[in-house]
Amino acid sequence: MKRYSNTALVYAILAMVGGVFYREFTKFNGFTARTTLSMVHTHYFLLGMVFFLLLLVLEKNFSFTGAATGRVLAVYHVGLNLTAVMLAVRGVIQVLGNTLSSGVNAAISGMAGIGHILLGVSLVLLLLQVKRSVPAAQG
Repeated sequence: MKRYSNTALVYAILAMVGGVFYREFTKFNGFTARTTLSMVHTHYFLLGMVFFLLLLVLEKNFSFTGAATGRVLAVYHVGLNLTAVMLAVRGVIQVLGNTLSSGVNAAISGMAGIGHILLGVSLVLLLLQVKRSVPAAQG
């Protein structure tokens, strides 16, 4: 359970760093339009900090952690961080006003998509582990 709370803390710090970077980078560059850079903050807060705090509560109540949990969480971490990095890359490019070739544009979108797929698959696998650990009497 300590690992879940430590992970939540790390993602909270990353979320704050992402939020400050977004605010300061856009302000420094005089950028006022919407950018995907703003989503780094929310992705790390919700899919990082809140998610691992929820896992902490679920572990305390249902002891769902099993042999495969570490591998599934490793995939989750890769997916979340890949997604956040690609959001940051896309956002920095938007703020700087750089024009991308269609190949680079597709590569950034594809990597972000892979990150989201890894997140989705690992989330479902973790929810299945939690479901199996909930006693039948509780529904």
